[in-house]
Amino acid sequence: MLPQQRLELAIDIAREAGEKIVAARHGQAFNQQLKNGQELVTDVDVAVDTLISERLEASLPGEQRLSEELAPDREVMSTAESLWVIDPIDGTVNFAHGLRHVAVSIAWVSEGKTRLGVVHAPFLGETYTALYGQGVWCNGKPIHTSHRANLQRCLVATGFPYRRDSRPPLIRRLMAVLEHCQDVRRNGSAALDLCDVACGRLDAYYESVSPWDFAAGVLIAREAGARTGHLYPCPKGIPEDLYGENILVSAPEIHAELGDLLRAADANELRYD
Repeated sequence: MLPQQRLELAIDIAREAGEKIVAARHGQAFNQQLKNGQELVTDVDVAVDTLISERLEASLPGEQRLSEELAPDREVMSTAESLWVIDPIDGTVNFAHGLRHVAVSIAWVSEGKTRLGVVHAPFLGETYTALYGQGVWCNGKPIHTSHRANLQRCLVATGFPYRRDSRPPLIRRLMAVLEHCQDVRRNGSAALDLCDVACGRLDAYYESVSPWDFAAGVLIAREAGARTGHLYPCPKGIPEDLYGENILVSAPEIHAELGDLLRAADANELRYD
């Protein structure tokens, strides 16, 4: 199947998944529980993951998948030549609380490179799509990142892990950004944060997340002109497009300066009056 045909399939699946998510929200027909004692998951997450998996298997039998709820085995990242990377509901806490920042994220990775990405936000009425080397669109219209060059005027997004004991070191980064940038947003969906960078609503995004959270969004941001990368070198054996630790995605003009700022915060080299 050609990449364009795969993209059309992913868009169709994401929109069907979005309809299921909206129906569940309207009917309040879902249960909630904690995964690993701290991460919220609903039965809608599992149902939507199942829907996406079954649709992909029906059209592309035997192709491997990495998904948050049904197939979270990360070993396939380094072994699969063709891999679908799926987050059925990015922003589960938002979904459960009635907030609108919720997305279906579907990416296809071939030979370690993300070739297509779809992020569908059913409550916002926005569908972001990208093909490697061929462009990016929101609801069929081309988009592009901002060209903000002054860090003090930049709006930056980030997020925090579920584990509370891992948050304190990240406060240094947060303080650095608040001190040197215009402001910070924490919207609760990595996929949509990356799409907001792609269309210029945000100037930058940094965080450590799982591959299903960012695989589609990073391609969307990159195709829109954003500079994408990591604060520190990636380990060998994992494709950079699937390595989610210390991601930094931003308008190209501020990428180096913001990266230096975050690394200085990690090293506790910054001082505040």
